[in-house]
Order: sequence, then C-alpha cells, then structure tokens
Amino acid sequence: MPKPVPTIKLLPYRKPTLGRDYWLLDDALPDAAALRARCLARTDWSEGYPYRPEAWPGMRALPALQPAELEPIEAWVREATGSKRLWVQSMPDGGHLNHNCVQVVGEDESGPKPHTDSRTLCRYAAVLYLNPDAPAHCGTSFYRQRLPDGRLGGNAVMPPHANLVDALGTRFVAQGSFVEDVRVEHRFNRLLLYRANLIHSASAYCGQALADKRMAAVFFWMAA
Repeated sequence: MPKPVPTIKLLPYRKPTLGRDYWLLDDALPDAAALRARCLARTDWSEGYPYRPEAWPGMRALPALQPAELEPIEAWVREATGSKRLWVQSMPDGGHLNHNCVQVVGEDESGPKPHTDSRTLCRYAAVLYLNPDAPAHCGTSFYRQRLPDGRLGGNAVMPPHANLVDALGTRFVAQGSFVEDVRVEHRFNRLLLYRANLIHSASAYCGQALADKRMAAVFFWMAA
C-alpha cells in the first residue's frame, strides 16, 4: 500500500514589506560599542545547545540593554508601528519570552530555523546586531512555505493559532518546507523590528570564539 501523502496546511501570504511588516533603525544606540563590551565581559551566561540539551543554541544572558538604552528604542518602536503602548507579556503559568536578552551563537552551534514567535506573548519582535565584524549574510531572513510539488505557500500565522506549530498542526515538517523570501543584512548597531507572526530566522551564524560569534539582543513586545 502506498504511504498516504500528509496534508499540508497552507498559511496566508503577504510579501514582507519595509515600513509595513518590518522596520529598520540603523545606528540604533549612541554607544553600541559600550554595550558590546559589557556583553563580552559577562560571566553569567546560560548555555544552550550544544553545551546543554536545550532547544535553543549558543549562550544567552539577561538583561541586554539598560533602561536608559532601552527607553529611546521603545519610543521609536511606538512611533514606527503607531502603537500607543508596549509591554512584556507573561502567561498565567509564568511562561514568557526572553525579552531584552543578548544571544551569542557560533557557526557550528546552529543554522537557520524558520519559526514564528507566540502571538499570545508578542505582537512585535526585534533584533539588534552587536558584532561589528559579522558577515552581512548573518542577518535575519523571512521565509514562506514551499509545498512538496514546488509551489509556494504562505508566511504568516493568524488567529486562532498562536504559533507556527499550531498553524501547521505539527512540530515536524519535511526538509525544504520553507524557502527564504526576504533577507535583511547584518549591520552592526542595526535594529530590525518585525511582525512576530511572520516566519523568520537568523539567516546564518558565524565565528568560533565569543568575540567572533553572531551577537544580538532580542526583544518581544505586546502592543496596543
């Protein structure tokens, strides 16, 4: 008997567009080098894969930005998105996303992992690139579905689903199920803000030593 072909759940598609679905702020911090120096000097890293059996790669630490550094960033986010208020959401059981977290991931520690962020925990997400020597291709990419017959599908998780796993009905998809649609290049001190329900991932990682690896601060906001 032939094996049944799994049903592919199609997502809606809208081309990621600058100024509507994602926003860029270059030279985001007045002294990003000072932030990077603080991060390089940290000793309170939590370790992920491959150092510990975690789903997330590399190392991370909280918080990344100090309040005085974060406040103007959030003011810009409100202006760019037209939001009056931003906040960090938690679930009733205490579950939350690691907002204002610095992440360091090397080239051998992970590769692109297309996903969406939880709609119940954030509306907008952002990444601040913090390695002045990282290659341009180590930025962030937006993806869309690629069906088994080669046709292209959607790229956004919509209600009532909370994340990509909910929308697809499975955590496991065949290799090649997503194709890069739009790539934003890595640039030191660039902030990329985007709608968190879009399928996205780090485009690539780099480096072997702490100072050479892809370093970025990540943020997750609910908004109204």
